[in-house]
Amino acid sequence: QVQLVESGGGSVQAGESLTLSCEYSFDRYDDYSKGWYRQPQGRSATSERDFVSCINDDGYIDYAESVKGRFTISRDSAKNTLYLQMNDLRSEDSGVYYCAADRRLMTYIRDLGILPRHWGQGTQVTVSS
Repeated sequence: QVQLVESGGGSVQAGESLTLSCEYSFDRYDDYSKGWYRQPQGRSATSERDFVSCINDDGYIDYAESVKGRFTISRDSAKNTLYLQMNDLRSEDSGVYYCAADRRLMTYIRDLGILPRHWGQGTQVTVSS
Protein backbone atom coordinates (compact mmCIF):
# COMPACT_ATOMS: atom_id res chain seq x y z
CA GLN A 1 0.00 0.00 0.00
CA VAL A 2 1.27 3.43 -0.95
CA GLN A 3 0.46 6.45 1.19
CA LEU A 4 1.32 10.04 0.32
CA VAL A 5 0.33 12.89 2.63
CA GLU A 6 1.00 16.49 1.65
CA SER A 7 1.21 19.52 3.90
CA GLY A 8 2.50 23.08 3.82
CA GLY A 9 0.13 24.80 1.42
CA GLY A 10 -1.32 28.21 2.13
CA SER A 11 -2.01 31.71 0.87
CA VAL A 12 0.89 34.06 0.18
CA GLN A 13 1.68 37.24 -1.72
CA ALA A 14 3.59 37.20 -4.98
CA GLY A 15 7.33 37.04 -4.37
CA GLU A 16 7.00 35.11 -1.12
CA SER A 17 7.99 31.51 -0.41
CA LEU A 18 6.38 28.26 0.71
CA THR A 19 7.69 24.79 1.40
CA LEU A 20 5.51 21.78 0.71
CA SER A 21 6.11 18.43 2.39
CA CYS A 22 4.98 14.95 1.45
CA GLU A 23 5.30 12.12 3.93
CA TYR A 24 5.36 8.82 2.09
CA SER A 25 5.16 5.15 2.92
CA PHE A 26 5.32 2.09 0.69
CA ASP A 27 4.31 -1.50 1.16
CA ARG A 28 7.77 -2.83 0.46
CA TYR A 29 11.13 -1.21 -0.13
CA ASP A 30 11.29 2.28 -1.59
CA ASP A 31 12.05 1.95 -5.28
CA TYR A 32 9.69 4.72 -6.29
CA SER A 33 10.28 7.88 -8.24
CA LYS A 34 8.52 10.82 -6.58
CA GLY A 35 7.39 14.22 -7.66
CA TRP A 36 4.98 17.11 -7.58
CA TYR A 37 2.15 18.00 -9.91
CA ARG A 38 -0.10 21.04 -9.91
CA GLN A 39 -3.77 21.25 -10.77
CA PRO A 40 -4.61 24.84 -11.72
CA GLN A 41 -7.73 26.52 -10.39
CA GLY A 42 -10.85 25.62 -12.30
CA ARG A 43 -9.57 22.25 -13.47
CA SER A 44 -10.93 19.18 -11.77
CA ALA A 45 -9.84 16.16 -13.81
CA THR A 46 -6.76 14.20 -12.81
CA SER A 47 -5.68 14.37 -16.44
CA GLU A 48 -5.38 18.14 -16.09
CA ARG A 49 -2.56 18.00 -13.56
CA ASP A 50 0.67 19.60 -14.73
CA PHE A 51 4.15 18.31 -13.99
CA VAL A 52 6.14 20.55 -11.64
CA SER A 53 9.18 18.57 -10.48
CA CYS A 54 10.43 15.08 -9.71
CA ILE A 55 13.22 12.99 -8.27
CA ASN A 56 13.58 9.72 -10.13
CA ASP A 57 14.52 6.59 -8.21
CA ASP A 58 18.00 6.91 -9.72
CA GLY A 59 18.33 10.41 -8.18
CA TYR A 60 17.82 12.35 -11.39
CA ILE A 61 15.97 15.63 -10.79
CA ASP A 62 13.89 17.59 -13.25
CA TYR A 63 11.69 20.68 -13.23
CA ALA A 64 9.06 22.24 -15.43
CA GLU A 65 10.51 25.19 -17.34
CA SER A 66 8.18 27.61 -15.58
CA VAL A 67 9.64 26.83 -12.14
CA LYS A 68 13.33 26.34 -12.91
CA GLY A 69 15.47 28.58 -10.75
CA ARG A 70 12.61 29.22 -8.30
CA PHE A 71 11.60 25.77 -7.00
CA THR A 72 13.81 23.13 -5.42
CA ILE A 73 12.83 19.52 -4.85
CA SER A 74 14.54 17.40 -2.21
CA ARG A 75 13.99 14.32 -0.11
CA ASP A 76 14.94 13.14 3.34
CA SER A 77 15.02 9.35 3.20
CA ALA A 78 15.45 9.08 6.97
CA LYS A 79 12.17 10.93 7.45
CA ASN A 80 10.43 9.43 4.40
CA THR A 81 9.60 12.94 3.30
CA LEU A 82 9.69 14.74 -0.04
CA TYR A 83 9.91 18.53 -0.13
CA LEU A 84 9.25 21.29 -2.62
CA GLN A 85 10.78 24.64 -1.73
CA MET A 86 8.99 27.32 -3.72
CA ASN A 87 10.54 30.78 -3.92
CA ASP A 88 9.48 33.95 -5.73
CA LEU A 89 5.96 32.65 -6.09
CA ARG A 90 3.75 34.01 -8.85
CA SER A 91 -0.01 34.07 -9.28
CA GLU A 92 0.29 31.44 -12.00
CA ASP A 93 1.80 29.05 -9.44
CA SER A 94 -1.57 28.87 -7.69
CA GLY A 95 -3.40 25.58 -7.62
CA VAL A 96 -3.64 22.30 -5.78
CA TYR A 97 -0.27 20.63 -5.45
CA TYR A 98 -0.19 16.85 -5.47
CA CYS A 99 2.58 14.56 -4.36
CA ALA A 100 2.96 11.62 -6.73
CA ALA A 101 4.87 8.37 -6.84
CA ASP A 102 5.44 5.65 -9.39
CA ARG A 103 7.78 2.70 -9.75
CA ARG A 104 8.53 3.83 -13.29
CA LEU A 105 10.89 6.75 -13.89
CA MET A 106 8.73 9.84 -13.57
CA THR A 107 10.49 11.72 -16.35
CA TYR A 108 9.93 8.73 -18.65
CA ILE A 109 6.19 8.49 -18.07
CA ARG A 110 5.87 12.28 -18.15
CA ASP A 111 7.44 12.38 -21.62
CA LEU A 112 4.97 9.70 -22.74
CA GLY A 113 2.04 11.72 -21.41
CA ILE A 114 1.33 9.19 -18.68
CA LEU A 115 0.43 10.32 -15.17
CA PRO A 116 1.91 8.70 -12.06
CA ARG A 117 0.00 5.86 -10.48
CA HIS A 118 -0.11 7.03 -6.87
CA TRP A 119 -1.31 10.39 -5.54
CA GLY A 120 -1.70 12.23 -2.29
CA GLN A 121 -4.80 14.18 -1.40
CA GLY A 122 -3.34 17.54 -2.49
CA THR A 123 -2.58 20.82 -0.75
CA GLN A 124 -3.82 24.23 -1.88
CA VAL A 125 -1.41 27.00 -2.79
CA THR A 126 -2.82 30.45 -3.48
CA VAL A 127 -0.59 33.30 -4.61
CA SER A 128 -2.04 36.79 -4.72
CA SER A 129 -0.51 39.47 -6.88
